[in-house]
Amino acid sequence: MLDRKVAPPVQPLASVTLPAADVFSLPNGARLHVLRNDAQPVIRLQIVFPAGKWYEPLPGISLLAARMLLEGTKSRTARQIADTIAFYGASLECEQGFDRATLTLYCLTRHLEALLPLVLDVATEATFPTAEFDLLKSRTIQNVKIERQKTGYLAAERFSHNLFGNDYPYGVTFNENSFERLTPELVKAFYHTAYQVSSAEIFLCGDISDQHEQLVSQTLGQGSANHQALTTQAEPEMLTVAQHDYVTVAQSLQASLRIGRLWPSPIHPDAHHLQVLVKVLGGYFGSRLMKNIREDKGFTYGIYSSIAPREHASMFVIGTDVNAASADAAIREVHIELRRLQEELVPIEELQTVKTYMAGKFANELSTVFEQCDKYKTVVLLGLPSNHYSEFLAQVNSVSADDLQQLAQEYLTPEHMIEVVAGPII
Repeated sequence: MLDRKVAPPVQPLASVTLPAADVFSLPNGARLHVLRNDAQPVIRLQIVFPAGKWYEPLPGISLLAARMLLEGTKSRTARQIADTIAFYGASLECEQGFDRATLTLYCLTRHLEALLPLVLDVATEATFPTAEFDLLKSRTIQNVKIERQKTGYLAAERFSHNLFGNDYPYGVTFNENSFERLTPELVKAFYHTAYQVSSAEIFLCGDISDQHEQLVSQTLGQGSANHQALTTQAEPEMLTVAQHDYVTVAQSLQASLRIGRLWPSPIHPDAHHLQVLVKVLGGYFGSRLMKNIREDKGFTYGIYSSIAPREHASMFVIGTDVNAASADAAIREVHIELRRLQEELVPIEELQTVKTYMAGKFANELSTVFEQCDKYKTVVLLGLPSNHYSEFLAQVNSVSADDLQQLAQEYLTPEHMIEVVAGPII
């Protein structure tokens, strides 16, 4: 009989190998990455353009370009695009990020051939109709006004601005006046420069046959090579002195905290060990910040620490929302936890729990071909070595408490952090 009082044995995850992708250079210079898995008759096609915030000549232009992409082409109205996608039970959307913009199609395998011309049309022939453009611009401005009534949004916005600076693409904040001056012509010009299929990375995964591969290659490999010159800019400098900032939100009952700093890139020799350190601090429900600030002090429902890797700079951030009267006390407790990691070794049992959690979570994130492709895509876009994830597991399993203490002493000094609080008048 099964004894439910006894936990089942845990088997360590010793290694992992991502499925190999087939990579093809298309006639126009784009690269096609193919990962095959016939477990389900579905396909995901992603065209990743160098068209995120990093590349925009004017603030907000990459956001409008991505959101207007499905609002009409030279041969299809927005309604016709939506009706076609709905008819085939598919999904088509474009998302803008800090570095890239991604046009994503999900569909049943048998419908890929019918939908590919629509995808190409959206990617190359968008028209940015004026009425829809003005409506989207007005709606975006209104949404930002609503978001800026929230302490969490304001704290995150000011934190990024202070961390990177307003001259660095990641630090530029939304400006209503400059956004209002954007026109369809300006966005079209950005679209024709940034949304070149020839400069895209194309990821095709799922139940793919040779015929599907050839079809995508022929459809998206059209045209001549016309690569956009990549924008280069010096990385922001690490802080050596703490910065403190307060954003006033009149009559707010809560305060939002953001504490952090610039962080080593994913290819840094310390990167994998630093992930373990951040996980111990605040990266899962049983973390030190959760136990102290939620469970013991009752200041918050949740607090986290995380690393945000981007193509040109990475950051470490601690975030939480607390009762406004508890903000100063919560910051003090955060500092206590940072210093504990610098002054005391992480107990062996706690460290092993974190290692097991990280390995299990990583394995769970590889359960579908789409998730496997996401990992592979990260390797490609961030320029990581092909053994990045196998090395990740090996280093997570081998890191010691001494290693973590040394890293904490180098990277988690409170006096080297940016701190932002958004809350009521003090």
